[in-house]
Amino acid sequence: MSELDAVIVGSGPNGLAAAVALAQAGAKVLVLEARDEPGGGTRTSELTLPGFHHDVCSAVHPMAILSPYLRTLPLAEHGLRWLQGRASVAHPLDDGPAVLLVRSAEETAAQLGADGASYLGLVRPQLRHAGALLEDALAPLRMPRHPLVLARFGLLALRSAQGLAGRFHGDAARALVAGCAGHAILPLDAAVTGGLALMFLVTAHTETWPVAAGGSQAISRALVSLLTSLGGRVECGSPVRGRADLPPARAYLFDTNPQQMAAICGDALPPRYAGRLQRFRHGPGVFKLDWALAGPIPWRDPRCAEASTVHVGGRFEEIAAAEHEVARGGHAERPFLIVTQQSLIDPSRAPPGQHTGWAYCHVPAGSPVDQTDAIERQVERFAPGFRELILARHATAPAEWERYNPNYVGGAITGGASDWRQLFTRPVARLNPYTTPNPRVLICSASTPPGGGVHGMCGWHAAQAALRRLPELAVAPL
Repeated sequence: MSELDAVIVGSGPNGLAAAVALAQAGAKVLVLEARDEPGGGTRTSELTLPGFHHDVCSAVHPMAILSPYLRTLPLAEHGLRWLQGRASVAHPLDDGPAVLLVRSAEETAAQLGADGASYLGLVRPQLRHAGALLEDALAPLRMPRHPLVLARFGLLALRSAQGLAGRFHGDAARALVAGCAGHAILPLDAAVTGGLALMFLVTAHTETWPVAAGGSQAISRALVSLLTSLGGRVECGSPVRGRADLPPARAYLFDTNPQQMAAICGDALPPRYAGRLQRFRHGPGVFKLDWALAGPIPWRDPRCAEASTVHVGGRFEEIAAAEHEVARGGHAERPFLIVTQQSLIDPSRAPPGQHTGWAYCHVPAGSPVDQTDAIERQVERFAPGFRELILARHATAPAEWERYNPNYVGGAITGGASDWRQLFTRPVARLNPYTTPNPRVLICSASTPPGGGVHGMCGWHAAQAALRRLPELAVAPL
């Protein structure tokens, strides 16, 4: 390859999105990946038994199918195919039927009894301009392009999930809010958790949450294929431990956590700025199980099989107690679980008649506690006979997460704590959070706005910042 305009360190969805955006603009791009295959959080592997294909990290992709950038790319031409079930979420309850979050807001509301009208009053105003809302919500703190749309959302988004759920009286609606808010990995009385819950509700009423045919690795493969067609290149098995491992280029973009970027760049970054990067907070970790199953999970309410994602935890109060316990450094006896069942939507994930299962709970950062029994007891609670179907299991504890991907410090898979103190000022407070004091160094990982999730927007915004600088930069070693 001739002189490089940009080197991207790390090939997660944000690194690849940044690379594609730069290559689309005519830049010469090289992506360096330490592992033997690209993908970061979008990889698929036979973790349990031959023929059972498990998504290693991300599994269901509401933000990918709705991403203001990724949805503009011709990824279908490069092998990506989305598969959707009937429902985005099922939330089973001990007493009564499960709640299904389906694309129709009216059909969802009909399950909520007396809370149905209030639910429609909550989501309908946001759905009228969902595309505009996503464009501004998945961006750094800036003058919004659709200020009235964002303002209407923002009045609710700053609330806690507890506050948002306060508009409802029945267990069904309150549980639906709790399950969606639980993805924040924050106590449910924390500010902005209501905003995440509302955003997930809006996405589910815009597009049913999909899985990628063949596994999440298909997302990475499609992005790499597109990048290659644009003249870019990905080199796997190329760890970057310091500046000496980087070829000369005009700019360097890091799809890494802030501490890694500081360590690699060394004195190319001012000590004061590097010190601020070291203070970045990563938040709690996760403990995950993958199962090879002899059959589908036998939910007590069989309609749960219609959803790609099942939120397991019962009533709002129980989920809130579990998340509060994690925040104070403990382990919930009955943890809140995010369960996915991709093989029900994509039969290629398992041998005929058999299935995969995937679930995780939140734990304190770096926790060594084995949560296998706690997780399986929770699933068994709503799916009696589940354990009898387990052919094999694979556990991933926080330490394994960090070994698998150094971005996941202490097992934190979301790119860093997303509480109000760090939602927009990530990794540090700057007018443009993707830039650094060195004009040639930028960060494009989930440690920048809008944070975790497979949407590529951190990479796209960082690429725009880099493109404004490239004409003024010379090719040189970092």
